[in-house]
Formats: sequence, C-alpha cells, structure tokens
Amino acid sequence: MIDTQRIVATFCEIVRIDSVSREEDAIAKDLTYRLKELGLEVIEDKFGNLVTVEERVNPLILSAHMDTVEPGRGIKPKVSDGKIVSDGTTILGGDCKAGVASILEAIASSRDDGFDSIPFQVVFTRGEEIGLVGAAHLDFDLLKGQNIVVFDGNGPVNTITSMSPTSVHFDVKVVGRAAHAGVEPEKGLSAIRIAADIIMRLPQGRLDPETTMNIGKISGGLVRNAVPAEAEFAGEFRSRSSETVELLKLQVSSILEHARDTYKDAKIEQDAEVMFKMYQLDTDDPIVKMVSSIMSSMGLEPNPRPSGGGTDANIFIDKGFNAVVVGMATNAMHTVNEYVIVDELVDTATFCQQLIKPTAS
Repeated sequence: MIDTQRIVATFCEIVRIDSVSREEDAIAKDLTYRLKELGLEVIEDKFGNLVTVEERVNPLILSAHMDTVEPGRGIKPKVSDGKIVSDGTTILGGDCKAGVASILEAIASSRDDGFDSIPFQVVFTRGEEIGLVGAAHLDFDLLKGQNIVVFDGNGPVNTITSMSPTSVHFDVKVVGRAAHAGVEPEKGLSAIRIAADIIMRLPQGRLDPETTMNIGKISGGLVRNAVPAEAEFAGEFRSRSSETVELLKLQVSSILEHARDTYKDAKIEQDAEVMFKMYQLDTDDPIVKMVSSIMSSMGLEPNPRPSGGGTDANIFIDKGFNAVVVGMATNAMHTVNEYVIVDELVDTATFCQQLIKPTAS
C-alpha cells in the first residue's frame, strides 16, 4: 500500500536538490543511492542517464527525467490544503520529480507488501527540458524491454498523451555595422533593428489548434551609445501536422531571405534543428490498452489527450519502442505557480505499483 507520508517526504527531499538542466550530478547521485537502497543495481551511461539492471526477460521500463527548468534553484516546498507548492519564487520541480517520486514509492511499497514484481527497469534521464537530449543520447543497449511508461504528463495519472508534436529549434544571428550612435549613426547598420524586423514578420503564438511558434530569447549590442553590430535570437515552432512543419520551415527561410534582400550589407545566418518528432497513439495500441486497463481497475477514467509538449517518449517511439506518457499529478508546469495534488500523487504511485504487479502482465 502506498505510504502517503513517505511519498510526500521523498518528493519534498528531491525537489530541494537543485537539478536544472545540465546540472543533474547531485540528483543523479541521490537517486542512485535511493535505487540501490531499494535493492536495484544502477548503471550510469556515458551521458549520465541512470538505468537499473534487470536480468529477467522483457522488462517493463518505468521512465522519468531528472532535470528541471529555471527558476529552479533553492526550491522550498510546502504542503498546503492538500497540495505541494513552492514559496512562489521558484518552480516546484514537480516536472518531473513527481514522476520520479512515484516510481520510487511504487517500488518501495511493493517491497513493503512483499510481492514479487514483474521484470522492470527504471530509466532516469538528463536534459529532457532542453530538447530531450538525455533520451537522445541514452545507451539503448542497456534497455532489455520494448514497453516504456513515461511519467511526465500534466495533470492526474489517467491523463494519457495521445499525440505529441514535432519541434524545430532555430537560432538567428545578425551582423550589421557598428558606429557612434550620437556622432555618426548614418555609418552604422543596426543588427538589433534588423533582428526586430525579422521577428515582427515571424508568426508567433498559437497558429492553429496543432501548431505554435515562439521567440524565446534575444540579445544584442554592447553599450547604449553605439549602433549595435551584432544581435541574436532563438525560437522554436512545433506542430502535430507534418505538412505544417514543412510550411513553417519554408516560411522562416523566406522571411530571412527577404531580410537579406532588404539589408544587403548585413550578414544573416540561421541554424535549425529538429529536436524531436511527432507521434500519435490510438486507443487500441497495446501499451495504451494496458495502462487504460489498470486505470479503469483503479476507478479512473482513461483520458487520452493531445499535447503541445514533447517528452522522452518522442525519442523512445522514434527509436522503435512502445512508449506512452501518463500524468503525474503536476499542474502549471514551468511556472512559479506549479503545484502537485497529494491525492493525485498517491494515485500516480498506486498506478505505478499496479504496473509492476504480476497480474499487470
């Protein structure tokens, strides 16, 4: 039986460990210790992902990621009115430590209850929040099964991510010409102005029910009184339509080419990369049917929903694995208003425990 007090304590302990993307060493060390205390052998692959060892055949894989977004340093969790929240100056870190805590509690509770689990492996990845890079660099030879349940969805555990988009990251660098802004601005060519012109021509926000675009970072110039010679900005677009992805690629290229024609003395460079690819799961997919059956046995109505976000499942599915994302009791992800509902956290751990019970197979 899931121990509510223990899972809340575990969650609060691990969110206090700073683990923003690229700085996961401390949480990896802590989780390695916790997994070993549960009797599991842990391997750290070359990228720093954690994978437990399972000698039995065809294990079910339980996955979550270790990193968090900013502002994620010095998190101070507290329980209030059945919810776990931060002090309002940082995120809470429920994404994805609610998933991590649920997996740990499910294993601990299974040990307490004294039943033999089905074969399973645990995978905790790095760098999910910066483009699923941990999953992309995972040593897949360490995985001995084909079915993966990813605990990284928003909302209660019965929320199943049925669709996820393709995401394209792009970076644009503009090189103009510096000049004294007060003495001879005519001799300058403002890189910031050119970048701003490009940004204003790019579509942004929700473009249609399946598609978004965002410019998330911009920088440029050195001092107030100089025409800026350089500027850079970073953006992304994502869509659950492959045709729309290709159209947006062409649109961005066209806008940049227009800028090059308009500002012939400027240098405008672009780097673009597909970070992850879309997928769609049907209700009759075996792994969806498996998790749905367990949810129904718990009195929870499976709730398949499309998402605009990506998870490690995008990588797993692209690599040929059967993966599904379920909720983990986290709400308002990536904001200082993030919260985890305690009862739903217990449901998530209960679901995970049911997954590894022999009857779940």
